[in-house]
Amino acid sequence: MVYRGGLENRFPRKRDGGSNPSLSANQFNMQDWVWIIIWVAVVGGVFAWLWRTGQLERFSEYVRQTREELKKCTWPTRDELKGSTIVVFISILLIGLFTVIVDQVFFRAYILFKL
Repeated sequence: MVYRGGLENRFPRKRDGGSNPSLSANQFNMQDWVWIIIWVAVVGGVFAWLWRTGQLERFSEYVRQTREELKKCTWPTRDELKGSTIVVFISILLIGLFTVIVDQVFFRAYILFKL
């Protein structure tokens, strides 16, 4: 019986035909090189177009300004963060409890008036 669910089906190119795919076993053929060259040309062309139109400079300016604004922010201390987390947790529990109670009241009223 031949096992067909393993690596031999996921990695079809092997030099020795074995089921252990290694990087040295993968050989590029001419079609692979053509596709690599095409993608390098496309990515290079897009990069050149972004550079020429000034989009890369705008993006780098945006990142610089964002870093400056983040330096101006005041970040909570660990104790403040713990306190805020507890408040949020308790609020979620209370809202959930309220929702369950209101749901039960409406359900019981629906059952009562349906008869």
